[in-house]
Amino acid sequence: MFETLSDRLTQVFSSLRSRGRLSAADIDATCREIRIALLEADVALPVVREFVARVKERSRGEAVSAALNPAQQVIKIVHEELIEILGGQTRRLEFAKIPPTVIMLAGLQGSGKTTLAAKLARWLREQGHTPLLVAADLQRPNAVGQLQVLGERVRVPVFAPEPGNGIGDPVAVARRSVQEAKLHLHDMVVIDTAGRLGIDEEMMRQAVAIRDAVQPDEILYVVDAMIGQDAVATAQAFLDGVGYDGVVLTKLDGDARGGAALSIAELTGRPIMFASSGEKLEDFDLFHPDRMASRILDMGDMLTLIEQAERAFDQDQAAEMAGKLVSGENFTFEDFIDQLLMVRKLGPIGNLLGMLPGAAQNREMLSQIDDSQLDRVLAIVRSMTPAERRSPKIINGSRRARIAGGAGVSIGEVGDLVVRFFEAQKMMRQVLGGGMPGMPGMRRKPVKNPRGKKGKKKPKGGRPGGAAERAASSGDARSSGGVGQGLPHGLPGIGGAGAGLPGGFGDLASGLPGSLGSNAPSPADLPDLQNLPAAFKTRKNQKRT
Repeated sequence: MFETLSDRLTQVFSSLRSRGRLSAADIDATCREIRIALLEADVALPVVREFVARVKERSRGEAVSAALNPAQQVIKIVHEELIEILGGQTRRLEFAKIPPTVIMLAGLQGSGKTTLAAKLARWLREQGHTPLLVAADLQRPNAVGQLQVLGERVRVPVFAPEPGNGIGDPVAVARRSVQEAKLHLHDMVVIDTAGRLGIDEEMMRQAVAIRDAVQPDEILYVVDAMIGQDAVATAQAFLDGVGYDGVVLTKLDGDARGGAALSIAELTGRPIMFASSGEKLEDFDLFHPDRMASRILDMGDMLTLIEQAERAFDQDQAAEMAGKLVSGENFTFEDFIDQLLMVRKLGPIGNLLGMLPGAAQNREMLSQIDDSQLDRVLAIVRSMTPAERRSPKIINGSRRARIAGGAGVSIGEVGDLVVRFFEAQKMMRQVLGGGMPGMPGMRRKPVKNPRGKKGKKKPKGGRPGGAAERAASSGDARSSGGVGQGLPHGLPGIGGAGAGLPGGFGDLASGLPGSLGSNAPSPADLPDLQNLPAAFKTRKNQKRT
């Protein structure tokens, strides 16, 4: 939805990065381009004026003029202001002190309230709650039946005492649903109310009556993000007529310009709490303003990607796989299939790569990614025998022909997959085992010299400041080297066993071989190791005497 705005802002900031200093004219020109980009994205004019004014005021401050990279400072200011107009901090649900917590959904017809009610119930169930769906939309044809089908899919019970289709009192249904939740120990109640094709008095009166009958803890207004500025007008009308605590955006995966998401929180003063980004029931999560701002500025959304991976991957299986990756040789085609299936759980590969920083610059290439190629790879591996999966080295020409026939692919595709698999094994051994040649700071495993090797004579003489003294004087410098020696200063904490690494990598570091693992000598021990040659010399002299 924000692709057009993201591309436009990326072009604006790319011209700034090449400048060492920013003049007042440069700041004015940049703010003018930002203003045009926001207006083209259908952002409300009052929001655009306030946003540009704040960016211009902060960009002319002393912090930007004194910065080593003024362009990065301006981008940082725009990022922070985008977070502010999107709502600032993430707003979470407020639960009742005494269950059940009642959530009432309101909005126009066609905004996706019924589907969103099932998505919200599924999300609450995953959070450890026991929700109850309430079919209080008795006006729209088959609304009750739709909610019952969706409730069965998300494994959440639905309270539907009335058939709907214009029959029944929605206020009485909502009131009875709270008692039903208390009777069956449901701690969350999600009420799906009726919508209309426009704002009218009858709709407002019914919504107010339901609100007064159940006294909901949270009233969420459901907004279709594709209807543009009309979403802001209807949101303001609902706020004046019924009132609500937060906004839920639906259809964020559409190709509209997305101005409603950037306007509604700023104009109504109510935060965006949830966002629906697809048609599937799992395409629903909390709305994080900082992450959305990072996506708009093409900075990526790594936190969301990590959270999706944590939900999809089994921790025990991931830990076992990490051990196999360290060894390299033990990683087989069976493990490869397990990895591939876990990645498929995360969704389309293009969407995953789109969360990486700089993805907007390769959007055309990402759009050409075809997930069906993964199915072809799965077909090839599944056409192998168990012995061939565990030991790919036995796959010769005749076996490749048999595998290709079973998978319905060419023999060349089978050969390419096997070759790429061996190359991946080799790379894993180099990176995690002996280091990659040619890379600074990545050394191969040291070869231990055998003790008591004959024929090695004691070095004679020596001069002050020689190699031995230079090695002793540089002991402190070498003691802080480790794996990270020679790496840029932007990569702190790589020298220790997992120190400074992101969460979850510490356990992996403890199992790494050689100097990468937890068995590596501490910096305090390294000076003693450097004195070993002197100790050998003393022992040799004692034998001679």
